[in-house]
Amino acid sequence: MSPLTIIAIVLGVILVILIVLSLIGKKLQKKSDAAQENITAGAQYYSIMVIDKKRMKLSEAGFPQIVVDQTPKWLRNRKVPVVKAKIGPKIASLMCDEKVFDKVPVKKEVKAFMNGIYIVDVKGLRSGLDTKPEKKKFFARLRDKAQQAAEESKKPAKATPGGVTPTKGKKK
Repeated sequence: MSPLTIIAIVLGVILVILIVLSLIGKKLQKKSDAAQENITAGAQYYSIMVIDKKRMKLSEAGFPQIVVDQTPKWLRNRKVPVVKAKIGPKIASLMCDEKVFDKVPVKKEVKAFMNGIYIVDVKGLRSGLDTKPEKKKFFARLRDKAQQAAEESKKPAKATPGGVTPTKGKKK
């Protein structure tokens, strides 16, 4: 076999794999969109008091046994965002959407868009939700510090009246 035929075969196999993966990806995307549509279709707004939130395994979260049984086995040991909240007089464990989990404030009352035990969206009840500023990456922080230092060095020294520089300590 010549090197050109080997390269052609490898490229052909890679092309077939990419086509198959794109078809599977489109199929999974359609399923995901349909599931998200079903979730939002039956959701309602509830006023809840958030007690605590954390990521924990599904089996440790305190969900009803039927929820754990209906979950696929490969997802049971995966950590999911869980919110402990007071809904009316009851305290319940709720599962939260990944996108919404960071917006949920702890120990505050919020209006949650929920479908069963799944929180789809959150809005502030009495005031807006506090959004945390995005944490800058390491190199961005270093760049900002270097720019501040350059600006400080460009500023002229403050002149004092009479041309005398203040000194620390006692005068004789």
